[in-house]
Amino acid sequence: MAEKLGGEGLMRELSNGFKMLMDKDKGVITVESLKRNAAMLGLQDLRHDELVSMVKEGDTDGDGALNEMEFCVLMFRLSPGLMEESQLLLEEILQDDLNSSAFY
Repeated sequence: MAEKLGGEGLMRELSNGFKMLMDKDKGVITVESLKRNAAMLGLQDLRHDELVSMVKEGDTDGDGALNEMEFCVLMFRLSPGLMEESQLLLEEILQDDLNSSAFY
């Protein structure tokens, strides 16, 4: 996925996903907003305690919600393939930068 979208495209998609799931008034993903929007992700069958666990897993600042950065980090952690593809893409970009700025 990362290879197909490119770095900017991947971040744009993650940002769009965050906006779809967030509580529009609070600007973060809460358990309630996740529950309301879970069907869009095919997660409508998750129990309340499972949704709470998902939010807790990504909530690094302890405020009980996911900001956009926490959401993106969680998506990378939950998608090992996404992380591997992103690593390969990053390595390719860095190599291209090195090649284009090499002194002869």
